[in-house]
Amino acid sequence: MNSIYQAHWIKAAKNTNPCVPEFFRDFSLRGEVKRAELNITALGVFYAQLNGKKIGDDIFAPGWTSYTHRLQYMTYDATGLLQQNNHLSVCVGRGWRFHKLKAWGNKQIAPDGAALLCALTVTYTDGTEETILSDENWFVRRTATVYNDMYNGETYDATKRPGKASPAVCFSYSKKILLPLEGVPVKEHEIFDNPKKIITPKGETVLDFGQELTGYVQIHVHGKKGDRLTVKHFEVLDKDGNVYTENLRAAKQTVCVICSGTDFLYQPKYTFYGFRYIQIEGIDEVNPADFKAIAVYSDIKQTSSFSCSVDLLNQLYHNVLWGQKGNFLDVPTDCPQRDERLGWTGDAQIFARTAAINFDVEKFFEKWLSDLASEQTPDGEIPCISPAHYSRICLSSAAWSDAAVIIPWQMYLAYGNLKNLEKAYPMMKKYVDFMASCCEKNAEATDLDFVHPWKEGFHYGDWLALDQPDPEDSNGRTNKGLIATAYLAYDLCILIKTGKLLGQEMSYYEKLYEDTVRFFRTEYMQNGRTIQDTQTAPVLALFFNLTDDAAATGAQLAEYVQKAGHLTTGFVGTAYLLHALSLAGRDDLAVSLLLRTEYPSWLYPVTKGATTVWERWNGIHPDGHFANKKMNSFNHYAYGAVFDWIFSRLAGINPCEEAPGYRHIRFTPMPDARVAWLNCSKQTAYGEVKSAYRLQDGIWHFVFTVPEGCTAEAELFGKTYPLHSGENNLSAAQTA
Repeated sequence: MNSIYQAHWIKAAKNTNPCVPEFFRDFSLRGEVKRAELNITALGVFYAQLNGKKIGDDIFAPGWTSYTHRLQYMTYDATGLLQQNNHLSVCVGRGWRFHKLKAWGNKQIAPDGAALLCALTVTYTDGTEETILSDENWFVRRTATVYNDMYNGETYDATKRPGKASPAVCFSYSKKILLPLEGVPVKEHEIFDNPKKIITPKGETVLDFGQELTGYVQIHVHGKKGDRLTVKHFEVLDKDGNVYTENLRAAKQTVCVICSGTDFLYQPKYTFYGFRYIQIEGIDEVNPADFKAIAVYSDIKQTSSFSCSVDLLNQLYHNVLWGQKGNFLDVPTDCPQRDERLGWTGDAQIFARTAAINFDVEKFFEKWLSDLASEQTPDGEIPCISPAHYSRICLSSAAWSDAAVIIPWQMYLAYGNLKNLEKAYPMMKKYVDFMASCCEKNAEATDLDFVHPWKEGFHYGDWLALDQPDPEDSNGRTNKGLIATAYLAYDLCILIKTGKLLGQEMSYYEKLYEDTVRFFRTEYMQNGRTIQDTQTAPVLALFFNLTDDAAATGAQLAEYVQKAGHLTTGFVGTAYLLHALSLAGRDDLAVSLLLRTEYPSWLYPVTKGATTVWERWNGIHPDGHFANKKMNSFNHYAYGAVFDWIFSRLAGINPCEEAPGYRHIRFTPMPDARVAWLNCSKQTAYGEVKSAYRLQDGIWHFVFTVPEGCTAEAELFGKTYPLHSGENNLSAAQTA
């Protein structure tokens, strides 16, 4: 058994409870050391040091899980940090444990209380072992961090000396929820220095790092003893060029440093910020060289590359990447700046395929899906947020809770790991069974086998669509029952495929799928057209293969897009809009929407200087005024799902269901003269897959790269070409 299970949970005594306690223990070695291993976790996030040097290069450990069910512990090799006489120190900040949820406390420890559990095992060269366990032999004292909060920031008082040490208190807390690190640790990544100094019209001192990011600022602190330096983090300047923070809602996103009178380097340890700009107060003369922004996110490896002849499209790809970096911070969050930063399931399922194209996210999602499964209710419901809050917003909702089915399938297609799909299957089936339980048998003799009250439940619908009379209305106009029925059919389709891969009997679900499709056509369609006149309605009918007349439904969608002159879809419809147009044979119209620069469009924020993807199409209106301050994030990755279409249709790189993980690749590019050249690649387990083409003298010249050991074919303008490993050069003329 891992030695951490022999350790005791420790905390500070009630009358000495500091904001960020430092737990510490001194010990001496009794011989020559072969190896030293530290196993450690905390209620909160910890910063561990041995002899004054940080242990490990990760941050915010042990990460954010569903703390009621699961708590990770970290394992570090500490051999190189040992001396003859040693000082082991662990500071614990509040972290995510108090993240909008007070239920994670009990009579043993307050919901915002910090606690530590650790075991340092020293193995000597003579084969003997010694283990330093967290117990009553540890001490605890206050630190100079006198305030910390994930939303509001940190206050660091450099004038504070370490508090008086007192014995740590052992207490009873579950170890059954412990598990070794399952996810991807959060680490520091890009550094942005030499920010641009701005004095706003209001006289505010601002530094612009040129890139919206998630992270914090390292500060070279100067000042007289007692001087207070305040740094406020924010995303955008208003139309007059002044500081704008109203969209942060209650989140203060502030660092306060009280100077000691001597120079030192400071950076936060227990929180992060979403920002491009910082406002600085308390310094008479601000030197930009004293400030560096550090991007932090899960240590996921980038696996895609993209460039083309359209510079704005290249910037959009950059924005999609940075939207993912900024929101893949241990869990897939919706935004990194305001008082939310939650693992919304809808955003995650919409973006999952794009996420797996751009980065290696298999392990990242494996951990998060395990949390999602742990929070599934006995009757099968899946919360809309994970880790969940167990409040009204956590009820199951179509297109949100479906993450439990869609993401495991997308990860299987991307990586080909059947074991992970098998692990997720019970959750997938249980959720589909929950939806099926909502579909009651029809007591009347009709041509339908069931009625569908699932459509009447709580649903977010086509969130933030632009088809309501009031553009500030968050609820899209597409019938929520239509969306719920469409997703039920889609989930059933995925579950049936999964079950058959795993050798399960799926006849019940096949019948339910047939009934659901028939219900959709009867309830929401007439003569091959959706009854409702929103763009999202025919999008779902086409993409989820629910129509019995694809030509009529495709013509309907094209008609609606051309009538509006732009997209009007929200979170649900946007993810599939361009795919549906391609299915309708209207790649030309899809490219027109992609390249549109006027509001509303994907490139409109780029023309406004965006460096990440916005939450809303109308985050900043053409006249410069902002959308509703209650919900207006400028780093919200969902609409970045458009890169899925760019990758799979414009570049034409597609994994195959029969040989997932890119063991077999179908190249199906549909080039457009408005994008005269393109280079796109994806690193897979087998090597680099690449699609590149260029228009020259009316002829398209293609280069397709196939990894060794993989099979592939290319479909170009109606003809199929077998491909071999390595580079394949083809030329073809586009015909009508």
